[in-house]
Amino acid sequence: MNEQAVRDKLHEQRYWHLLLHYQPSLFGGHTSEVDDPGFFLSENGKEDPEAELRATISFFFSDKLVGRSQQPAQCAFVARYHWLKEKLKFEEAKLPSHECERFHHWYDEFDAEFISMIFPSAFMGNPASMFGHTFLRVDPKGQTEQTRILAYTINYAAEVPPNPGIEYAYKGVFGGYKGFFSTIPYYMKVKEYGDIENRDIWEYRLNFSPDQIHRLLMHVWELGNAYFDYYFFKENCAYHILSLLEVADPNLHLTDQFHFATIPGNTIRLLFRYKGLVKESVYRPARSTLLKRKRSDLEKQETSLLPKLLNDPHLTERFEFRQLPRNRQIFLLDFASDVLRYKAATDQDKAEDYKAKNRSILVTRSQIKIPSPSFHVEPFSLSPDNGHNSLRVGEGFGWRNHEIFEEISVRAAYHDLLDPDAGYTQDAQIELLDLRLRYYHSRNQFRVERFTFANILSLAPIDSLFISPSWKFNVGMDTVKTSSCDLCSNGNINAGIGGAQETQIFKREVFFLLGEIDANVSGAYKENHRVGGGISGGVMATITPRWKWLISAGYLYYPLGDRSHDIPVSVGQRWTFAKNFAVRATFTHHDQDNEIFGVFHGYF
Repeated sequence: MNEQAVRDKLHEQRYWHLLLHYQPSLFGGHTSEVDDPGFFLSENGKEDPEAELRATISFFFSDKLVGRSQQPAQCAFVARYHWLKEKLKFEEAKLPSHECERFHHWYDEFDAEFISMIFPSAFMGNPASMFGHTFLRVDPKGQTEQTRILAYTINYAAEVPPNPGIEYAYKGVFGGYKGFFSTIPYYMKVKEYGDIENRDIWEYRLNFSPDQIHRLLMHVWELGNAYFDYYFFKENCAYHILSLLEVADPNLHLTDQFHFATIPGNTIRLLFRYKGLVKESVYRPARSTLLKRKRSDLEKQETSLLPKLLNDPHLTERFEFRQLPRNRQIFLLDFASDVLRYKAATDQDKAEDYKAKNRSILVTRSQIKIPSPSFHVEPFSLSPDNGHNSLRVGEGFGWRNHEIFEEISVRAAYHDLLDPDAGYTQDAQIELLDLRLRYYHSRNQFRVERFTFANILSLAPIDSLFISPSWKFNVGMDTVKTSSCDLCSNGNINAGIGGAQETQIFKREVFFLLGEIDANVSGAYKENHRVGGGISGGVMATITPRWKWLISAGYLYYPLGDRSHDIPVSVGQRWTFAKNFAVRATFTHHDQDNEIFGVFHGYF
């Protein structure tokens, strides 16, 4: 069998490489991305596809227990077994007989009919979730819209100890944690993402045949014998979920589209490039989205009644409530119950009080023998397949302190407040590795104008239901002009926290006010540095779906190092004329420094 397998070059076939997660090595050959020694049946299996093929075939003719699950090889590695059996036509009589009850019981529990890709949107409250997340749901036969929440999921995540502290950052980036696949009921994931973290969830049913689903689940079972070193940017949840889809359908080339980073939203957009792969999309709103949409549907009188009802459920016995039409009573009671359940889940100190009030509301609601009508929830942000690509390239020109310049820029990821909004989390900005190169004509000088390592901003409008801080963090270098230096490179760290408020004067505006600290290191300053703080504020205004403004101003005072102050002002606007193409114009002012700049952006 071994000789026939080698003669047929099965170790070179794509499907064998997919099952073992082999990738081309930098200096030739292949290396598996699996890091668990128990996943390999050859001592050299991680780097040698042929040796692993020979060892696998040999173990199929053995009763020896293998892998972390300690089963016969036929049962521990069922996907390998079924593929090699098909290719080599094993003689059943010569093989040990194994029923593989554990696998079949696990497999039958799914009763799988469909596979759905699930995308919970980005969550700015957790660094690990700022780009979103992906996992699979196994939809059983006979499933309905009401029962799909009981289905099982296939999830990949890092095994992180409680309260990891600062080690979470460097271990997550540099592969310091082990990543495992797991199967968890979908209702637990909905509670975590939709109810607790308030993340919208998008569900994409994939057009897989029964045979493809069978291959995928067999390989998931095999991966119970494996862990991977978890890398936040590359080998993360999104990357390894794609590897499962490739096993289901080897004609899909998904993981090889991501060389440096795998962003979950980009993987969703990639699925839509394969015509017919996504059969349908379903939106599951977060609890906060449901509450906001229901609140906007309240009539003027109901808006004033709601706080009273939440504080005193016995308001339902009074005339001001009973005068409402019956359908509006139903709506207000349902909404009040939704709010109280949300408050009970998010405020543990007062949870019992909220639960008691909700019970009173439900008793009143039960006395109205009319079913609640369905309520359609429109998402605030569209599905990620509608979003621009995350790599941004720009070319523009401008004027700075009487000098004309040209600029080219490349940003590795991901989205800023003036980028096209569709498909991205509302009011959130994450920029990584943004490099801007500039040529000044009058001085015939080409220089690095700015490099942003990370620029993160979260605006969280405060209202009567939701109170969360707005915050920002930026680290990188830029170019400054001072009385002692015309254009000098400057290292900068900036952080701020504050609040935001939403209005609808035009289409939608978010006003914000932040207190911040600012530190700079540059030869342009006395003692080569300055450290201080101050305040900044502004407004982000969506005028039309294609036209957006961002205006900000502030005051910063630096008592440490170069004692000075700054009054930064920024005015920017963006016009989107296609999904992946936009233009913007900005004006910025700092002490002794003024700039006007226009740029064309393409997203790839």
